[in-house]
Amino acid sequence: MVKWEEAAEIDIPEGVTANQAGTVITVKGPKGEVKRNLPDNYLRISIEGSKIKITMSKKNRRNNGILGTWTSELKSMINGVTSGFEYHMKIDYTHFPMRVSVRGNAVVVENFLGERSARIANIIGNTKVNVKGDRLTIEGIDKREIGETSANIERATKIRRFDPRIFQDGIYLLKGGE
Repeated sequence: MVKWEEAAEIDIPEGVTANQAGTVITVKGPKGEVKRNLPDNYLRISIEGSKIKITMSKKNRRNNGILGTWTSELKSMINGVTSGFEYHMKIDYTHFPMRVSVRGNAVVVENFLGERSARIANIIGNTKVNVKGDRLTIEGIDKREIGETSANIERATKIRRFDPRIFQDGIYLLKGGE
């Protein structure tokens, strides 16, 4: 018989509810709902009242690493549904003026380095992207989706076949979601 030891405890603030269905944790708050699947054989999550408890069967480096990841994931889920996240990006060009717009579920970058075809970056999940002048604002409640969207935008404007020390055009992350 395995003895399960309590490893971490996370407080659920007022106005936020957490539910569990198997290994899927759902956190609902004033800004929306975030779901995350957290499966493992050596760690378990249970929701008791206004606390999320994580227990582990054995203490070792692997389980401690997963424990830290799960704790930060659950805290960012709670933070996302209460206050949300916001990333800021800057459109930078010196050679050819870029036109950046949002069309449906994609960010379209036109005239990048004078190219005729547009470069497209996918917007992940329920993330909202706003373009004002030379700034992009990416906001939402799921930190993973916002991070993936900003990475897609940076990746879409990656320089190829030119010297990156001279051609520093692109869209770059200024401030992430703390």
